[in-house]
Amino acid sequence: MKISFHKVELKKRFPLAISRGIRYHSENIFVRFEKDGLIGWGEAAPGDTEGASTPEAVQQALEEFVATGIEGYSIQALYDRAREMKTPPCAYVGLDIALWDWTAKKAQMPLYQLLGFPKAHTPTSVTIGINPPEVVKERIPLIMEGSSIKSLKIKLGAPDGIEADKAMFEQVLESAKNYAVKIRVDANGGWDVSQAKHMMQWLADRGVDYIEQPLKEGEEAHLKELYDQRPLPIYVDESCRFCENIPHFAAHVDGVNMKLMKCGGITEALRIIATARAHGLKTMIGCMSESSVAIAAAAALTGGIDHIDLDSHYNLAPDPSNGAPMVDGVTLPPDVPGHGAELKQEFYAGY
Repeated sequence: MKISFHKVELKKRFPLAISRGIRYHSENIFVRFEKDGLIGWGEAAPGDTEGASTPEAVQQALEEFVATGIEGYSIQALYDRAREMKTPPCAYVGLDIALWDWTAKKAQMPLYQLLGFPKAHTPTSVTIGINPPEVVKERIPLIMEGSSIKSLKIKLGAPDGIEADKAMFEQVLESAKNYAVKIRVDANGGWDVSQAKHMMQWLADRGVDYIEQPLKEGEEAHLKELYDQRPLPIYVDESCRFCENIPHFAAHVDGVNMKLMKCGGITEALRIIATARAHGLKTMIGCMSESSVAIAAAAALTGGIDHIDLDSHYNLAPDPSNGAPMVDGVTLPPDVPGHGAELKQEFYAGY
């Protein structure tokens, strides 16, 4: 067994602005797990709120975990140990994905089949970050032309307030009217209860599909105030990190959004799906600043998920990995053993 780590800078084609700030690039750690002549690939994206804000912190956490010994243990047992050790989920995810990729290759099965899901078939949303109307007017045609995109997710919760949100959204509607796309909105916790009530009705009147994370993480007790007479389905993202979070707000939301970087990998994502279903909730899967490696791993789950937001690799210049292209609007992993993606060799040395 051999494990190596590779730091790669991911540069964005368009900066992504959300309610908490702007991201221009990310330095991710790619995990290469080699055993019995097979290689499994994983990816970890640092995250301030996930416990490891730098690639160095990610790699250190992974090295410390691997040093405890991983041979002879199941993937699930290793994940549980990582939780006990308080290994940051945005770090451990790199190993979890690599182990699942290797296991599927060992079984000579696409990962989605190994996990018991049908092949990805639901189109992904593509994100439009917070921008002034004049930028939106230019950007939507650049994103849409020549693509098979079926839906857009619009980031709102602008620091300048709901009037700025409305101005941006009106431009979205104008710029997207010539494209047959659905519109979803993610506020990333950028509103208070009063603003959320007002904006949810305003957006519902304009044909939006659903609202994601209208209130800040930590304000889940106030979701009931939005839920009882909600004009739009409510999904939570930042409020749902692990499966044990779900029972605390399940009665006051319509669904949950899981992210591999947030929960620590495929192992916990499977538990989130099962817990959400047990509570009668719908599911969504999203991404952070990730290449095709992490996206392909997430796409292996999407045959069993209601809404898909796996698009970060489409906004890279370039994507250092291959796999998970868009086919008729769907982020589709290759039909090969494993999750179907790997870091391109020019981005790492020595192999």
